[in-house]
Parts: sequence; C-alpha cells; structure tokens
Amino acid sequence: MASSPDLGDAMRRLGETLSGTEARLVASSLDADESFGSALSVLGAEQRAEVSALAVTHGLRARREVLVAALWAIEGAKSQVTSVDAIWTMPGHLAQSGALTGSLVDLVRSARHSVVASTFNFQESSGMWDELQAAASRDGVLVTVYVDAEAAGSGYGPNARQIAETLAPGKIYATKPFDGRAVRNHAKFISVDHRFVVVTSANMSWSAENANVELGVRVNDSAFSERLERQMREARGSLYSQVSSDL
Repeated sequence: MASSPDLGDAMRRLGETLSGTEARLVASSLDADESFGSALSVLGAEQRAEVSALAVTHGLRARREVLVAALWAIEGAKSQVTSVDAIWTMPGHLAQSGALTGSLVDLVRSARHSVVASTFNFQESSGMWDELQAAASRDGVLVTVYVDAEAAGSGYGPNARQIAETLAPGKIYATKPFDGRAVRNHAKFISVDHRFVVVTSANMSWSAENANVELGVRVNDSAFSERLERQMREARGSLYSQVSSDL
C-alpha cells in the first residue's frame, strides 16, 4: 500500500491525539510484540477509540512497522531538552520565580498516566489532598504515594489507612522498620507521567505550601523520572509496606 495524502492526514491526527510519552509507551509495547489492544491499554478511552479508528481506516493494524515508526517519530518530535527550574513558597507571595503549590497542583492535574509522590507529612489542608484524590479517580491514571508511617500515625492528620481510603484505587506505601529501627520518609517529590518531576523541601501541608520558605526544583527529564520511580519501587520490599484501604 503506497503512502497517500489520507495516510499523511492520519499520521497528523495521530500526532494531535497522543503526547510524546503516550506515543512512546504504545510504540514500546508494539515493539515488544504485544497485541494491538494491549498496546493501546495505556491510553484513555477516547484516545483508544481515536487511535483504533485511525488504524482500522488506514490499515495500520496490518502495517505494524509503519505505525511503530510513526509513533516513534511523534515521540521524538514532542520530546524536549531537559529543563530545570526553581519554584518557591514564601509568605506574603514574595516568591517571584513561580509558586510551588500552584505548580504542583497544575502538574498533578495534567497527569494522563501516572502520579508518583513521596512526602513526610501529608495533611488534608494540603492542596495535594483533593488534587491527588481527583487524579486517582481519573480513568487510566495510576496514583502511588509513599508516606512516613510515624508521621501519619501521630494523630495530627490522617493516618496511612485514611490516606489509602481517600486516594483509592491509588496505592499507598508507608515506611516500616529496617534492622529494628524506624525509617523516616524524608524524600519529597512528585513525578508525573514518567517525565515531569518536582523535588521539594515542602511537606504536603498548608503551612509548607503557604507560610514557610520552601524550595522546589522542577525537572523535565523522562530518564531522571524513570530512575527515581524505579529506585522507590526497588526499596518497597525492604523499607515500605502497602497500606490496604479496605474499599
């Protein structure tokens, strides 16, 4: 089947439908010889329908190599050079280089596949409380949160079970003793869609997000994001226990 203006239009529509990350995930699955349906499972319902319709109309299911090449081209075209920016919280809105809380809220709100977060203190007063709950309820978005078991059990906020119930069906992991000693979860970051990361000094609380002087670094780098998430996954067996929501 020769290339045609119609096929070119299909590729353009494919690029409009998918982000670079989504194109990479689908292409990787197809390269690994997964079925077409399985490869599209990483997408939201509307995107799955759009990509499936394009593939059927233009015979791309049977021309997997053409589809994969197009997906990698989309991923490359939409990739960005690694960028790093500082974002701050300061009382009285004194910070001039970006609002930490607003940046985190916007980042989580934009999530299409995953949110991985880690904090020491997680309070219902945090802007992340409602935003992570909303993300966890969105179709196709997996939310994973690491918390400090002792901080969550201090009585000053929700305990780990309450956090798990609020963020269900997301996955919550709380620290557990290691070599007979309590482990503190002082890693504070949010990683979205395996690409965008904010590493911050701030806990997830109103005071940290509004009253303290806090510094965060926002990084756009998929390799960094994936390494960070992998390190946390590898630490689960030794340092964390998954918390059941009983829902």
